[in-house]
Amino acid sequence: MRRWLPIWLVLLACGWVPRLRAADVGLIKINGAIGPATASYIARSIEVAAAHNDACLIIQLDTPGGLLESTKEIVQKLYASTVPTVVYVAPSGANAASAGCFITLAADIAAMAPHTSIGAAHPVSIGGGGSEEKMDDVMKQKLENYASSYIEAIAEKRGRNVEWAKASVVKSESITAEKALDLKVIDLIAKDVPDLLQQLNGREVNGTALKTAGATIVSIPMVAREKLFQLLWRPEVMLILMLAAIYGLIGELSSPGAILPGVVGAIALILALYMAAILPVNIAGLALIGLAVALFIVDVFATTHGVLTFGGIIAFFLGALMLFNRADPAFRLSLTYIIPATLITAAFFVFVVSAGLRAQFLPVRTGKETMLGRTTSALTRIDANGGKVFIEGEYWNAKSDVPIEPGQPVELVALSGLTLKVKPKSSV
Repeated sequence: MRRWLPIWLVLLACGWVPRLRAADVGLIKINGAIGPATASYIARSIEVAAAHNDACLIIQLDTPGGLLESTKEIVQKLYASTVPTVVYVAPSGANAASAGCFITLAADIAAMAPHTSIGAAHPVSIGGGGSEEKMDDVMKQKLENYASSYIEAIAEKRGRNVEWAKASVVKSESITAEKALDLKVIDLIAKDVPDLLQQLNGREVNGTALKTAGATIVSIPMVAREKLFQLLWRPEVMLILMLAAIYGLIGELSSPGAILPGVVGAIALILALYMAAILPVNIAGLALIGLAVALFIVDVFATTHGVLTFGGIIAFFLGALMLFNRADPAFRLSLTYIIPATLITAAFFVFVVSAGLRAQFLPVRTGKETMLGRTTSALTRIDANGGKVFIEGEYWNAKSDVPIEPGQPVELVALSGLTLKVKPKSSV
């Protein structure tokens, strides 16, 4: 009986040595405010990295803050991740403020680039979505206590400095990367991603040593849906949508039958309402913008010589200024958008809407209705049974409650289909 050598021995005898493939490391970059699109992107990236058996997932972070609900969702995904997660605050000059502080502390490994900062996680800066109203002292204290206990739980779970984590909420403390490393808020400082991979190599996460030396960086890009929602989830985009809704709906009302302005305005209004349920919108700002629109429309009909329009401009500017919580850079609406929006809206109502509305009250100048009140002569005898008149180059059937003899002047008083109702001119 012939014996066959195992295939791997044959390959080794022939000089073939298998080359082990280096592990992949997933990488995503988060720049800007934390919101629903960010939470969805991070959650999907964790699933992708786990499906590809990546050595870890690096989340490069630079954020001024974001929504508390989205932050909680991200923290929960980081807790449940089967692939090691690394939040890397970078590049130099980047900041993990507010919501970014919670996310950094919740990662398996927290890293920062030199000359970056972390902290200022006060709950007022984080925001909660929906209307942003002035809170009383009791509500402020409740929210502060909740945020403080939440970040304390995160720091305890990851073995980080609990006292500083609480201070970042209660006292809005912010520190540099170098100070954060000294206080054991983070695990390491890396100048760039390759340096980060070298320092990660051999570190244990959940009892498993990371093997990142020589790993291949694989970027996980946003999908089209996430890019769209990331684009929409911005204060300036909501302002533009509100303007489109105002212009479209008012344009449709001033020019009935145009259809397109109404459709565009309705779609913009729905999107703006959806964003208002997520962004920290100030009800007072919305009310002032609504007042401005009302003043613009009333001034079209009132003889105020532009006083109401001027008041509308002021109300719109103040409303746009107050529309979002300006205490947090993540929700700050720049004057670069507010001033042009105010001027364009004022011009729209002064020149476009006023012209359209006034045009609806002008007398009819074309069509059959223009013949009413005109005078002509009867061609035949006209009575309740009928007759004929000639007007504007055409012969018309005519009827009259009072008999009218041929040649007698008549006045056109009504139109029914193709028959004119007339009366003797002398009866006026």
